[in-house]
Amino acid sequence: MNLAININWSNIWNDIVNFFKANVWNIVIFFAILIVGVIVIKIIMFATRKILSKTKMEKIAQQFICTILKFVLWLVLILLLLSQIGIEITGILTACSAVILAVGMALQNAIANVANGIIIISSHMFKKGDYIMVGGVEGKITDINFMFTTLITNDNKKITMPNASIVNSEVTNLGAYPVRRVDLTFCVAYESDVELVKKVVTDVMKADGRVLLDPAPFCRLKVLNGSSIDFFANCWCDNGDYWDVYYDLMENIYNEFKRHNISIPYNQLEVRERKDKVKMPVINKKLVRVEKERPPEKETELEHIKDKLLGKGKKKDKAEQEEKDKKKAEKKQAKEEKANSKKAEKKAKKEKK
Repeated sequence: MNLAININWSNIWNDIVNFFKANVWNIVIFFAILIVGVIVIKIIMFATRKILSKTKMEKIAQQFICTILKFVLWLVLILLLLSQIGIEITGILTACSAVILAVGMALQNAIANVANGIIIISSHMFKKGDYIMVGGVEGKITDINFMFTTLITNDNKKITMPNASIVNSEVTNLGAYPVRRVDLTFCVAYESDVELVKKVVTDVMKADGRVLLDPAPFCRLKVLNGSSIDFFANCWCDNGDYWDVYYDLMENIYNEFKRHNISIPYNQLEVRERKDKVKMPVINKKLVRVEKERPPEKETELEHIKDKLLGKGKKKDKAEQEEKDKKKAEKKQAKEEKANSKKAEKKAKKEKK
């Protein structure tokens, strides 16, 4: 089955010609806005990069500002072009606002990391190559971006930390300054010469060419411990030489201590035998119980009623008890009289004899 499609090209051409004739000025203005807008965006971006390059701002911050500015300028240009061809931009702006709000709520953690990345870069908290300690982690910074900061530890582990966690934690930047202080502590025996120990330690530090002589190396007695006396020493060196200087000084000072017969003691415990008698003072005072005076307890109504109901029984029991006690007393008295009479008889017999 053959379908014949008849297209009236002449009518289509006439419609196109009529459209351009009717909207010729709108089309001219549209392309003028497009060309001028592109030129203006390029001029603004060139000027912005030129100005930012003369500042001390980090390159990553400059790139971020340029990206945001470029996005905003192109968005404004597109909205102007849409408005020029007769499209209502109010609805577009409303839709864009809703989309931006939804995306912002879904990516709030990522946005927080970006914001904290801007804070890190703008505040110069640290830079690439610095050695930092943060959140129980320490290492050398290898990369900083607006989402994460990457560290390499001493044992060659790569740690990526969100910028939000870094800003909300205490950060110790060990590579912020070109020089750094080396702190050392030594324990020696009590019989050691204090001045000799100080001289040996300072001579070792001064003999190392990586140690700065200004400020001068320092060593003083710090603590009197139970088994040793502790000395504190410090000196300054370049930041990059810190660990090499630290370990070399420890080894050299130990060797010099052995050369000068300065001993490093073990933990010691002194035990003495006591031979004198211990005198324990005692106060000659016997323990006597003194009763506390307490107010008489108030009877409750129930106890009062109970006493009334059981009062007769108590009186009867009391009378029986008294009678029993009386009989016991009589028996006891009779036994005593009988015993006395026997004694009297025995005594009388003895007298007759």
